[in-house]
Amino acid sequence: MRILVTGAYGQLGSEIARLKQEYPSWVFLLSDIDSLDLTNETAVQQFFERNPIDFVVNCAAYTSVDKAESEAAMAELVNAKAPKILANQAKSCGAKLIHVSTDYVFAGDGCTPYVEDDPLNPQGIYGQTKLQGERNVFAENPDSVVIRTSWLYSEFGHNFVKTMLRLGSEKEEISVVFDQVGTPTYAADLAKTILHIIRQTEKNSTKFVPGVYHFSNEGVASWFDFATAIFELQNIKCRIKPLLSNQFPTPAKRPAYSVLNKSKIKDTFQVQIPYWRDSLKLCLKQIEKI
Repeated sequence: MRILVTGAYGQLGSEIARLKQEYPSWVFLLSDIDSLDLTNETAVQQFFERNPIDFVVNCAAYTSVDKAESEAAMAELVNAKAPKILANQAKSCGAKLIHVSTDYVFAGDGCTPYVEDDPLNPQGIYGQTKLQGERNVFAENPDSVVIRTSWLYSEFGHNFVKTMLRLGSEKEEISVVFDQVGTPTYAADLAKTILHIIRQTEKNSTKFVPGVYHFSNEGVASWFDFATAIFELQNIKCRIKPLLSNQFPTPAKRPAYSVLNKSKIKDTFQVQIPYWRDSLKLCLKQIEKI
C-alpha cells in the first residue's frame, strides 16, 4: 500500500506521520508545498506519473479563517482548486482519495448535531472554499471519502490548546467566548480513523464506501469550556472570563453551533471515538514530552 499524504507537516499530517511505524508494510509519501505544489496541475500530474499511489490523504488546506476574508484567491487555490487536481489525478491512476473538510460548511445556526446531508450555508470565505473543494472532489472522482471535522488541535503546529497554555503561563486573566459551541478534535484520533479506513480497504476493497462523513471527538463544549479544561488538567491558575462573541469581533464569522453527528462514520467503518476530555489529556501529555 502506497499512500500520499499532502499537508504532511500540518497538525493532521504530522499525526499520520507519527503513526506510520504501526504500518511497516506501507509506504508513506509525505509532501508539503516545498515538495509538491498542489495548485500546479502539471507538477501534480508528473508526481503521480513518477510515483505509484494507492491512496491519497489530503490534509493540505488554507486554514487561516480570518485572513481568508482578505486572501480569497489564495484560499480558493488551496481549498478548492488543489482538491480538484488531486481528485482528478487519483482517479486517473486508480487511487482512492480521503479529503479532509470542515464544520464551517454549515451556517452554524442549528441546535442539534449536524448530519452529513443537512443544508450547507458557509458564512465566510474559508467555509465557502472548503465547500467548493468538497464539490470539486466528487465532481472529479466520485470514488472518494470526504471527512468533515471541527476544532482540530494536536501537539504539532499552532492551535487553541497551545495558545491557551502560552497565555495561561503569561497572564493572570484571559477572556474566552462561551457562546460558540462545538467539539474539540484531537488530530491523532482523526489520523487513527483515516488509517483504520485504509487498513479496512486494504483487506477488502468493498469496505471503502465513498461519501461525506463527520468526525470529531465525542461530547459538546464551548471554547470557554475547552479553555477551562486545559487549565484544570494542567493546574494553571490563570482566571478565565466568559465572553460573548460580539464582544470579540473577528473578520470572519464563527459558527455559533457546530456539533457534528458521527453516527455515519461509526456505523460504516466500525469506528470508536473517544470523549474529548480524555483525548485532551493524552494530547497534553504529548505536549509535555516536547
